[in-house]
Amino acid sequence: MVIYTVKLYTGDRHLAGTYSHIYIKLRGTEAQSDEMILNYIRWFWRSQVREFKIHCKASLGELVTVKLYSKPYMGLLYDQWFCDKITINTPEGDKVLFPCYCWLDCNKKLYLRPAKASLVFQDTNLISQKQRMREIEEQQKLFRWRVYAEGTPQVNNCNTPLCLPPEVRFSFTKETEFYFTAGKQLAVLKLAGLADSRKSWESIKKLEAIICGNGNKTIDPTNFNVYLSGPVVELLPSMSEVLGSNPHSYNNPIFLPTDSKADWKLAKIFVRNAEFAVHEVDFHLLRTHLLAEVFTVATLRNLPSSHPLHKLLFPHIRYTLQINIMARSRLISKDGAISMNAGVGGESLEKLLKRATASLTYSALCLPDNISERGLETVPHYYYRDDGMRLWDIINKFVAAFLPHYYQHDADVQKDTELQRWISEIFTKGFLGRDSSGIPSSFQTLKKLIKFVTMVIFTASAQHAAVNSGQYDFGGWMPNYPTALRKPPPKEKGQSTEDTILETLPDVSTTVKGMAVLKLLSKDSTHHYPLGDFPENLYDEEVPCKLIEDFQKDLEELSKLIEERNNKLELPYTYLNPKEVDNSVAI
Repeated sequence: MVIYTVKLYTGDRHLAGTYSHIYIKLRGTEAQSDEMILNYIRWFWRSQVREFKIHCKASLGELVTVKLYSKPYMGLLYDQWFCDKITINTPEGDKVLFPCYCWLDCNKKLYLRPAKASLVFQDTNLISQKQRMREIEEQQKLFRWRVYAEGTPQVNNCNTPLCLPPEVRFSFTKETEFYFTAGKQLAVLKLAGLADSRKSWESIKKLEAIICGNGNKTIDPTNFNVYLSGPVVELLPSMSEVLGSNPHSYNNPIFLPTDSKADWKLAKIFVRNAEFAVHEVDFHLLRTHLLAEVFTVATLRNLPSSHPLHKLLFPHIRYTLQINIMARSRLISKDGAISMNAGVGGESLEKLLKRATASLTYSALCLPDNISERGLETVPHYYYRDDGMRLWDIINKFVAAFLPHYYQHDADVQKDTELQRWISEIFTKGFLGRDSSGIPSSFQTLKKLIKFVTMVIFTASAQHAAVNSGQYDFGGWMPNYPTALRKPPPKEKGQSTEDTILETLPDVSTTVKGMAVLKLLSKDSTHHYPLGDFPENLYDEEVPCKLIEDFQKDLEELSKLIEERNNKLELPYTYLNPKEVDNSVAI
């Protein structure tokens, strides 16, 4: 007779405990245990750790799976149980970790695999192979692709967060926060009384007054007052089309700083409105939210939980599906906040998004390549570049040490069929099979895999923080970032006045609602998991655990450097401080 000591860890979350009966069965390479009920009398409570002894006639061999099964108490009381993990001490003296971190429904089964990651061709045990295939089949039924708009990346085929499994959803607190805080921001900003006013602003001074108490040095109107680098502004036909003017008119004068004050200011306002459209649709929506969703769906559909890349990427894809579903229903839907209060919404958004997708390249997503292509290596005081490059290097260092632990040679990359299906779906569903994008459709070398995975993590964490976190700082002063304009660009010089500017700027309601949305999107998340934070214990191998520690130390050192620099700056750049960067696209 041999004994297996089993510890079960109930999660620390709302309603994690259960009254249901939980059954367990161990399976090894040599034999399997009898099914055993764990809580016939005592229930599982939140944050509780329970220990059990499982007696077997002989050693089961190397543990392959743990099966959990739930039955309702008395056949009547149906409730879920959230299990964090299970650890098992074997008769041979080994301690094996089985990560779970998911809900177990009544009359449902869960099959858990050991924490040690493995590639598909390394899973030689027949039971492991079948479990691996079963998991992928179930995931592909659960996560399906659909076309959001022709010529743009495909998205997950879910229209409501309720159809997502709980493991990739927000907690109730976070979900409630997102749904209701947008309206509350008007009250927080003390602007609720202005939300229904369709009047024009009486003067710039009146507009400046609403910033008082709602701003900082960045959005102080006296600091930049709608500035634009460069001596010339030409309202080109293509830009005019995006802004809603007549696309067939080619009377587009070139505006200069030597023109009248009103002409020059109005020209810059139009450019900043175009910046709002391009930034929100191309750099924010497409290059972070939609691409992160592509990476997420491809990962969940093609990489089982035992795959090392699934373990590496899961913290960076956790909440992306829900935040994007909510964005599509609350922000960019027909009656969403962006569509109702911005010039770029509905058909205009889809049109601009399609153009941006058609011109998107792999090099634009890889920061070192992007900086080089734009000739920005030596621009002074460019903190996005400085902090971003350091973050890129830290992520790359981590990935370049992590992946070779599992892929010993290029041949291992080539014969990983799960990995090849993963990148193939990203290429076809996300980048629409465009060879001109430079995105690989397969991986032949470990070096190229390391670069691509670095890009994925950087996009979902640092790049999203860079384009998202400062939106209110730079857009709270509306003329610097107008969401919509009410008049077309001027066709003649010398005709504009201050009244023309006020008539062109958004009305009071559009202004304050736009401010509220930007404030919400820039707000710190209730459930903030900073880059490098791994809340789940997914590893029990020495090498990946040590690499995670080194990664966290590198990020901590970078945070200190950034904070020391920022202490000396009148206008600190905080958005890429690792402490402020979310692990995933979660807001």
